Amino acid sequence: MDKYTNPETYKSFDPTGEIIVALGIIVVLIILAIIIGILAKRANPLKRPKGLLKIAEWAVEKLDAFAMDAMGPGFENFGGILMGIIPFMFISFTIGITGLPTPMNNLAVPLSLALVTFILIHVTSIRYTKFRYFKRFIDPIPIFLPMNLLSMWAPLLSMTLRMFGNAIVGWVLLGLINSALEGVSASLFSFMGSGVSQIWFVPIATPLLHAYFDLFSGFVQTMVFVFLTALFIAQERPEDIESETVSVSRKEAQ
Repeated sequence: MDKYTNPETYKSFDPTGEIIVALGIIVVLIILAIIIGILAKRANPLKRPKGLLKIAEWAVEKLDAFAMDAMGPGFENFGGILMGIIPFMFISFTIGITGLPTPMNNLAVPLSLALVTFILIHVTSIRYTKFRYFKRFIDPIPIFLPMNLLSMWAPLLSMTLRMFGNAIVGWVLLGLINSALEGVSASLFSFMGSGVSQIWFVPIATPLLHAYFDLFSGFVQTMVFVFLTALFIAQERPEDIESETVSVSRKEAQ
């Protein structure tokens, strides 16, 4: 009997290595957030923060400033959401350096991240437009309803496939290059035996390849995801509401 038709298959939780690592990263980040929260409550407001609390405060200030610059008024506290997304995503891309499975190589992980953005897009639209939100699906005329319903899923698909594709490409290229280097090393040092002869070139090239495909590419993909998330969400606020928000902000400043 095939495992997908066997009822016993669905009675047990058997996650892949990538999912286990992703859950582990989430648990570590949650524990770290709790520790920072405890330190913040116990901190003396008259003294400058130190150590972990200082790093957290700096990160929150920078992300809040980024949200204001990239998204405009009305998204002052959006940096808190980015504070949770950025560490998880960057670690998920780069943890392969340690030899652990890379969560981004499992389609469920980039899909989950893109789903967060997708939900925030539509929640923001409903927040600002209320019942006018549903009008977007029949613009400019009702006959465009099927096309608009399909285009609604474009951000979810594009962001998911972008992250997943970049992660898989890096993983495949690393595997191919390592295999080729092992073959070249085995040919040149065949007199040393099959086990020892394959190890000479891989340690030289692998650190540089990991530095690019894991660290640099992971950083770039994280920044691209953050910028696209900010852009997609900010554009859901109508221009007339944006003008009103700016006017109110200026009055409050005066």
